[in-house]
Amino acid sequence: MAGRRVNVNVGVLGHIDSGKTALARALSTTASTAAFDKQPQSRERGITLDLGFSCFSVPLPARLRLAIPAPDPALEAGHDLGESELQVTLVDCPGHASLIRTIIGGAQIIDLMMLVIDVTKGMQTQSAECLVIGQIACQKLIVVLNKVDLLAEGKRQTAIDKMTKKMQKTLENTKFQGAPIIAVAAKPGGPEAPETEAPQGISELIEVLSAWIQVVKKVKSMQMFHMPVTSAMQGDRLGICVTQFDPKLLERGLVCAPESLHTVYAALISVEKIPYFRAPLQTKAKFHITVGHETVMGRLMFFSPSPDSFDHEPVLDTFDFSKEYLFQEQYLCKDLVPGAVSSHQANEKVGQATEGQCPQQQWALIEFEKPVTCPRLCLVIGSRLDADIHANMCRLAFHGILLHGLEDKNYAESLLPRLRVYKLKHKHGLVERVIDNYSVIGRSLFKKETNIQQFVGLKVQLSTGELGIINSSFGQSGKFKIHIPGGLSPESKKILTPSLKKRSRASGGEVAKQEEGAEHLETTQHVTLILSFKRYVFDTHKRMVQSP
Repeated sequence: MAGRRVNVNVGVLGHIDSGKTALARALSTTASTAAFDKQPQSRERGITLDLGFSCFSVPLPARLRLAIPAPDPALEAGHDLGESELQVTLVDCPGHASLIRTIIGGAQIIDLMMLVIDVTKGMQTQSAECLVIGQIACQKLIVVLNKVDLLAEGKRQTAIDKMTKKMQKTLENTKFQGAPIIAVAAKPGGPEAPETEAPQGISELIEVLSAWIQVVKKVKSMQMFHMPVTSAMQGDRLGICVTQFDPKLLERGLVCAPESLHTVYAALISVEKIPYFRAPLQTKAKFHITVGHETVMGRLMFFSPSPDSFDHEPVLDTFDFSKEYLFQEQYLCKDLVPGAVSSHQANEKVGQATEGQCPQQQWALIEFEKPVTCPRLCLVIGSRLDADIHANMCRLAFHGILLHGLEDKNYAESLLPRLRVYKLKHKHGLVERVIDNYSVIGRSLFKKETNIQQFVGLKVQLSTGELGIINSSFGQSGKFKIHIPGGLSPESKKILTPSLKKRSRASGGEVAKQEEGAEHLETTQHVTLILSFKRYVFDTHKRMVQSP
């Protein structure tokens, strides 16, 4: 009887035709029914179309033996459990650009990633995308330089060393800096070569894998690669026998504990831009959103903390509906503002943040075109899969954690009003003249047709420092009366009073014309007004709110 078995999942990812399936075949001792491109469509097209599963086992390394639970003595009685084993399940992912949804789905169930590189070509478009996915979805990486047999024998080691240095340089700015790089020939001579050709470098790769694996899980099962098991968890390759059920009726889906999954129509996520994505992330833009094994279109709205909370530490396990959040026209990052525009224009275009500040954490509301089923706190990846697959660009735009799912189909009416995202509004006007020490007339703040009554009671700030309150409209041209509770300061009176005196002295003829000219010069230095208020994005009444 077999001893204790620890299973880890190792993803095999890379560009199309880099030899991933050949490598999985060379490593494996046991294959599932979905291994090595057994599907007729895969054989016909000569490429991997879906996830493939196979495995091999090695003696359990001594450093892992103390980390796994001891077997049940009742089960151990009368049985020789044998040597404990480390079972490595290989998840062979497609490499074709159009199958990125499947690649992302496979990456979410792996503990370690093998990035397979065709040593004759180096990093390619999907190699780079797989590296980005690896940074998001797993913690450990091994780079496998495949097809070394195609290098000229006399220059082989030199070419391997050169490619190794290139890969080390590529990994420098990632969390995989210093990852092992192993050279192999999984299928010497290519796909048509006879099976008698032995793979090269496989034993060294297995040795590195055994040393590099640090993820330990409990022994699981029902039936896993023909071995009886009693439990399973996300990522295991599991066989389940169901009586009186036609398997042809079953499509790819999710097996889960009761009430652990939720169907959501929209979601609030903590979001982080992938730096290799060149374009800005705009509010109202549509992206391909991958949640688990599902990819659907979704429209985004970005928002951040209030400016006084920009330096707060990120919270990645919950969303606080009691706080207020600042609407953003697009995701804020340091390289956002083009150098060709002024700082004022940049701030207007970018959103609500000022002085180029970037918050520690940002969020997005995603509204899905069709509902998705997923657990809370799951990984979310946004992509632009409609981009040209031949262009030298990263299509993966952002990643995040799903903090809160909106399960009500009518979430726009029932739930979004709870989301306190606001826009900062600023209107600018001028003080036209003084009525008395406590009242002035303002203009240029509203259009002629504006209903000024809805602004009555709002505070305005004068550029001379006084705080005023809009009291009423004044005439029919958009002017309005402002009450100054604290009265005008002597300095403000000096600025504003000369215009009144000149108008009172102007009686007619040349003198009046001269005075009008003097008054015109004075109006170019008018005292300005600023009306600032918040307007909440999901407030159906569109109320204007000012701080106390």
